[in-house]
Formats: sequence, structure tokens, C-alpha cells
Amino acid sequence: MGILNAHQHFLLPALAPALYPLGLILGVLVFVPRGGIHGLAWGAVLGAALHLAVQLPGLRGRRATYYASLGWSNPAVRRVAILMAPRVVGVAVVQVNFLVNTILASGQPEGSLTAINLAFTLMMMPQGLIAQALAIAALPTFSAQVARGEVGAMRLSLVRTLRGVLFLSLPASVGLILLREPLVALLYQRGAFGASSTEQVAWALLWYAAGLVGHSLLEIVARAFYALHDTRTPVLVGATAMSLNVVLSLAFSSLFVRIGWAPHGGLALANSLATAIECVILIILIRRRLGGLSWTEAGRGVLATLGAAAVTTLSLWGWVAVGAGRSVFFVGLGGVIVGGLVFWGAALLLGAPEAREVPSLFRRRGSRSGA
Repeated sequence: MGILNAHQHFLLPALAPALYPLGLILGVLVFVPRGGIHGLAWGAVLGAALHLAVQLPGLRGRRATYYASLGWSNPAVRRVAILMAPRVVGVAVVQVNFLVNTILASGQPEGSLTAINLAFTLMMMPQGLIAQALAIAALPTFSAQVARGEVGAMRLSLVRTLRGVLFLSLPASVGLILLREPLVALLYQRGAFGASSTEQVAWALLWYAAGLVGHSLLEIVARAFYALHDTRTPVLVGATAMSLNVVLSLAFSSLFVRIGWAPHGGLALANSLATAIECVILIILIRRRLGGLSWTEAGRGVLATLGAAAVTTLSLWGWVAVGAGRSVFFVGLGGVIVGGLVFWGAALLLGAPEAREVPSLFRRRGSRSGA
């Protein structure tokens, strides 16, 4: 995946993650009837194999050669290992944080743990489509600009990418907040998952969705540090933010109980606030590292995006009110369409550059994917 991304080839690496759950599904349907619980494990193995296999054709013509060696004699390999070490610590800290949230949610009213897991998964869907996709595509560009010593070009690329991510993630955040109940019902409500379950998940989604912009911008800023061969700074800031998340989780859960709200919402709010703080700190640090960021370049687009988001908020409030009592398909899917069209139209009228540039950006990425 790293090799293909470095060659500006994004199609096969983008398809690969979808094949892992396909292996899990096949494990349930094919292996479990024969091997019981072990079939799930074999499904995971199959998914991992498919994840790799779909990318191998992309190596044709790249002169890629694999040697059965760790390659420690290669200075570049040693450099990667050094850069990787802080990242490994950072991943461990994140997992510890998830464990703490699991423990806290397990001690809350029944269904709280499932609610925060489902809500977080739903929030991460647009985050993956928007931020992770653009971050993966942006890293090779950032890295090439740093390698050529083009710091000014990287500053401009970073600002424009951040502006584009804000343009896409802000309306997604507004939509998840205002359409949370019909969307949760549309995706999950069936069988034993009833209306009360929908309310629990929607409550957590309300607070998680408020942090979607922070999660999305963070993906881009972290990649900018990686392009500068600095993996330590994002990890140190991230570890501090995750520690803050634990403290905020305890504080908000207790606060929510005192005011009569479901406490698992406090866990979601803590995650969103800690991520926002982490994002702001990293933006300040990368600005110092690059000798400033072109806020004049960002200003007009950001203001237009904020204005379009405000118009979208009003329109979706009206849509939810008009759709009261109608099917979740009408309110949920209709709201997504209406909100998207209103936001795009308002952004065009307000002069947001992304309203014209983002479609061409994805077309360019798509054409590169087949390269």
C-alpha cells in the first residue's frame, strides 16, 4: 500500500480495506457452519490475504522486488525504524484510551458500551471517506515537496488541503447531528434493536459528530509532520490529548449524570473535545515549523464554508420538522440529499473555491488511481 501510494496509485489501496470485511463475511457464511467459532478466525485470515492480493497487480511495472531480509544494512530501513518507534507508542496510547472508555462505559447503564461503539463507527464513516482518503493522497505530495526543499509549496498545499477537508467535513458534521435519529434507525433499527436503542446510539452520535471536523483535520496535519520526518511531535501531542480524554471522560460522565443526561454521551463529548484540542495544538506547531501558514489563502474559503454550513443547518432543521412522523428513509436519506444540495448551492453563491475545485480534485485523483 505504501509503495503504491508513493507512486500516486490510489485505486487498489483504496479497494483493499473493503476486502478484509468481505473475508469476515465469508467466514461467517462458509467457515462457521463447518468449523464453529474457528471459522471466524479463518475468515479474518482470508480477509487479510485478500487485502494483500488485490494490491499485488499494481506492482507490475514498478520494478518492485522482495527480499527475505529485514534489511538493517540499508540506511533507509534504519531511518524508517527510527521514525516508526514514536508512532508505535502513539498507537499503544490510543488503544489504552479505548480500553479505558470501554471500562467506563461498561459501568454505565445497559447498552452504553454498544451505543458508543456504534455511534463512533457511524461518525468514522464520513471521516474515512473524506479525511483519510485525502490524507493518503496528500502525503506523497507533501513528502515530495519536502524532499525538493519546496517549503512554500508545501505550506500552500497544506492550507488548501485543510480548507478542502473543512469544506467536506463541516456539512457532514451538521448532517450527522441533525439527522442522527433517522440515520441510526435506518442503519440499525431492526429485530431486537428497537426505538430505545436508536435513542441511545443517537445520543452518543450527537457528541461524536461534533468532533468530526477535528478528527478530519487531524488526519491532514499529522501527515504534514510525517512528511517532515517528524513522528515524535504528533505522538507526544496525541498522548497528552488521550490522557486529557480520560480525565474529561470521568468529568463529563459525572456531569451528565448530575444534570439527568445519559452518561455515555459524556464519553463521546470528551473524545470530541480532546481531539479538537489536539488538532489546534498541532496546527499551531506546524505553522511554526513551516514559518507560517497562508491564512489569506484560507480565509475566503473558510468563511464561505461556515456561511454555507449555517444555511444548511437552518434547512435541515426545517426538513426534520416537515418530515416529523414520516419514514426514516424519507427523513434520513432525503435529508442527506437536501442538505448536500443546499450546502453546495450556498457555497457556490458565497464563492467557496472548493465548490468548484473539489470535484475536479477527485477526478484528478481518480485518473491517477489508474496510472
